[in-house]
Amino acid sequence: MKFSSREDIEAPVSRVFEAVTDFDRFERQLLRRGVDITRDESCPPTDIGANWQAKFPWRGRTHAVVAELVTFEPENGFAFESRSGGVICMGVVDLVALSKSRTRLFVSLDLRPTTLSSRLFIQSLKLAKGSLSRKFKARVSDWAARIET
Repeated sequence: MKFSSREDIEAPVSRVFEAVTDFDRFERQLLRRGVDITRDESCPPTDIGANWQAKFPWRGRTHAVVAELVTFEPENGFAFESRSGGVICMGVVDLVALSKSRTRLFVSLDLRPTTLSSRLFIQSLKLAKGSLSRKFKARVSDWAARIET
């Protein structure tokens, strides 16, 4: 199951890239939301292979996620892979310079089940895909608006 969103941002690609790769800020945001997140300190967060472990409560259970940075191209974007309970999520953030002061941000998440129970979980998400897509696009739009200011 795939979610994607595209936003045009009134900012140079270098500033947008700096904002979307501020991993320390993302970690702080997750901590404020009750997620227990730790980063492997053996390599910088912008190196391929950087990884994070997170635990969070959801629907009465604690879930664990392991995420790894799989590609990182300065001023072009990055991709990460995360795994949790039989679901693999591939996330991609791409940037395209439209002009010196305008950048297109493309964000996509692709969820793939690896077990029968995760297949059922993804199937239930497909029933709500319309509302989940709207929420995803709204989050990306809010994120883009914060980058502009």
